[in-house]
Amino acid sequence: MNFTKWVAAWGTATSITDRKECVYAKDLTLRYPLHMPFEGNKIRLRFSNLTGTEDVVLSKVFVNLDSEEAFIPLTKDGNSKITLPKGQEVTSDEISIDVHRGQKLTVSIYLEECTQMNAGTLVTGPLSGGSYAYGDFATSKDFPPDLTRNTSWYYFLNTVDVLTLEENQALCCFGDSITAQDWPDYLQQELELRGVHNVSVIRRAVCGTRILRQYDCITYQAYGLKGQTRFPIEANVSGCKTVIIQHGINDIIHPVGVEVNPFRPMSDMPTTEELCRGIKDFYLAWCKEHNLNAVLGTLLPINGWRTFAPFREKVRNEFNQWIRTCSEAQGYIDFDKALRDEKSPENFAQGFDSGDHLHPSKEAYKAMAHAAAEYVINCL
Repeated sequence: MNFTKWVAAWGTATSITDRKECVYAKDLTLRYPLHMPFEGNKIRLRFSNLTGTEDVVLSKVFVNLDSEEAFIPLTKDGNSKITLPKGQEVTSDEISIDVHRGQKLTVSIYLEECTQMNAGTLVTGPLSGGSYAYGDFATSKDFPPDLTRNTSWYYFLNTVDVLTLEENQALCCFGDSITAQDWPDYLQQELELRGVHNVSVIRRAVCGTRILRQYDCITYQAYGLKGQTRFPIEANVSGCKTVIIQHGINDIIHPVGVEVNPFRPMSDMPTTEELCRGIKDFYLAWCKEHNLNAVLGTLLPINGWRTFAPFREKVRNEFNQWIRTCSEAQGYIDFDKALRDEKSPENFAQGFDSGDHLHPSKEAYKAMAHAAAEYVINCL
């Protein structure tokens, strides 16, 4: 086969980890099994310390495929220790490795010295999740059960690029906690079940993020960078042609007033016009400049959420109507229509509410994936 094109096969965002009492690790091995959607003969990995305030040293990094016993070391400029300067992202040296569609590429990272764990992202879904173990087990086939726990946090590991066929492409899904949860994984699975084997679904999502603003207090720092800062970094995906953007609900639901929460003033509450301008100025303009198709996703129902109010619902509905008629985007996916109750559209349909009246249920995430798959199959 003629492998000539670098395409991201897996990816997540990098944000600020939850500001807990313990923010350092030492003598720890992280392990992440990653689904490979297509074939290739070389890989390179991007690591991110974008939100770190100290340099990070990855003492050892190894990769191996599920069908092979060998652990292959990863290097940067020939060095086995990979340094991630604070606030920066680093791409490894290329390595030759035959990757096949459907394989698991496992990445093991050993942190020998005391390491600041600022840079990471929480992700869930049927294709997501890893584990960590106390000690150096970077080249061990299995972790010792008594020293191991599962984790949904991805630290430092940001993207895997594969040198692959020209026909393959990446689809970037950009958003907040709803996209950080299950539907991008379900989308990857549905595309493959329906015979689409040339598209990788790259998730760039951070729980709590907003389009227009960000928090600078440690209580909410894990909600990440604002859209204007995030998007040019996260939409820069090898082999990407299309970005699905489902973002904005946190701008609407977060502000409550300083008398309730000093970090959430009502002055943060955007107008519909401000949200639309943010999408156009931060996202659509960047996509146009970089020759990417921008596909917008409508916002989901929020009736019953703890800050729900009629004025917030009004903004959500106006914003969704703008998305449905936005001529500057290449299309839209009506996630709201796919998940709402037909008789009371301010609510999720039966069985689609996770219980908090904001995040979808597992079945609802599958419905989101189905709606996205229909768009992808018909339009890409």
